[in-house]
Amino acid sequence: MGCFFVSKNEKKLERFHLLAQHEHVFACPLCSKPMKAIPNTSFVCSSGHCFDFAKHGYVNLLTRPPKTKYDTSLFAARQHMNASGFFEPLISRISQGIHQNMPPHLEPLRLLDAGCGEGSHLVSIQQNILERTKIAPLGVGLDISKEGIKIAAKRSSNTIWCVADLARCPVMDRSFSVILNLLSPSNYDEFHRILADDGIVIKVIPESHYLQELREALHQHTLRDTYSNKRIQELFKRHFSLIGMERVTYSILLQKEELHSLARMTPLSWGTSDALLQRWTNQEQAEVTVDFSILYGKKG
Repeated sequence: MGCFFVSKNEKKLERFHLLAQHEHVFACPLCSKPMKAIPNTSFVCSSGHCFDFAKHGYVNLLTRPPKTKYDTSLFAARQHMNASGFFEPLISRISQGIHQNMPPHLEPLRLLDAGCGEGSHLVSIQQNILERTKIAPLGVGLDISKEGIKIAAKRSSNTIWCVADLARCPVMDRSFSVILNLLSPSNYDEFHRILADDGIVIKVIPESHYLQELREALHQHTLRDTYSNKRIQELFKRHFSLIGMERVTYSILLQKEELHSLARMTPLSWGTSDALLQRWTNQEQAEVTVDFSILYGKKG
């Protein structure tokens, strides 16, 4: 039996066709005018502002270079942890929550992942929804990090990937059924603008026991050895009507390679001593606690 191979050019062409098909969803980050896809090269607004469609199959909608500490190794580590099943129970609960909270037969179903990183969460949620509902939702992943979007764009999915700033989301008003904001900073004014009137916003935040073993190993007896998300919850409730909240807690046994990836993917490892970090990553295996809250909100 022969092998089927999709070249980079074919993948870029597929991505461009998807972008062109849904160009009406997007707005210029400079002037908010409608956007038009120019075959295989760029994305141009009606005022003439032009943005590149990269050879890797994503569009760069940033207006200035970003300042970020998130690099390629961090996103590669997150991709590895996603592939290992580390986030699988969380992804399953989010997908079920979308199914339970969305109005019946809502189409088109569009998901915006605000702060998508390397894209694993969004792609997994799209696949879960397709399996549950037989509806293939459009996904749009936004992140300010080009390194994360480059990794995301290597995936084959019904997804448009954009390098963009959440402070000026390059999409039209009321254009998305679901906004996902998973373990990432928020811009609630923009979320309110782009969320459909009957849509939902889903925010995932760490709970007090999240990665407690790593936190204790690296930050014992410091201000970072405990965590509270109370302030984040209150801020969410000030901007959206809370329609549901659930806690997802589980333990997972990680092997040595996964312990390395876990340490690389989280800011908890930033600023710690090399000796403490090496002691953690040299373990053959370790049990790790995963602890999140999922907040579901609607416009008031």
